[in-house]
Amino acid sequence: MDLANALGMSKSSLHERIKEGSLRPLFDLFGNVLFDGKIGTFPFIVTEPAKKNSKNREAGTLVTKPILSITQDVIRSCLIEKVLPAIKGKWLGCNRTSTIYIQQDNARPRIDPLDAKFLEAAQRDGFDIQLTCQPPNSPNLNALELGYFRAIQSLQYREAPRTIDELVEAANKSFEELSLNALSRVFLTFHC
Repeated sequence: MDLANALGMSKSSLHERIKEGSLRPLFDLFGNVLFDGKIGTFPFIVTEPAKKNSKNREAGTLVTKPILSITQDVIRSCLIEKVLPAIKGKWLGCNRTSTIYIQQDNARPRIDPLDAKFLEAAQRDGFDIQLTCQPPNSPNLNALELGYFRAIQSLQYREAPRTIDELVEAANKSFEELSLNALSRVFLTFHC
């Protein structure tokens, strides 16, 4: 059964909700979760050996560092190696011929929606995944920016991380702890 039929809506209605970036947790008529509204967290970090000895570690110990310069190549790599596989993993039971849109903001390092490497990876395995840019001053992602990320951030603040590894772990834990009901309320609050 495809997602639109399971939700009792037309494919065009489902397509519009995905296109708008407003797809929230979805349940079937019996309250079973069809899509939890979460794809994943993808931190911009790199793990490399420490170059020098310090009081905290010996040289050669693996250290996690933030990627300080986010370029188009970094964005492309993240989308192809992390985001696309996560989407495809969540979408396995659904209709692969439906178009899935990834909406990105308009910051300079974002890749072009017609990027050849991205399109090649996005079309693999029978999927139709397209990249689109958020319209300027669009309220479409306000639910994410004002609600979802703040909800995760408030959960993460309880952890008081001191290192990059602890921060990533706290953010991932907060992402997982955010309940489906809380996520659904965020979307309903900002889209009503």
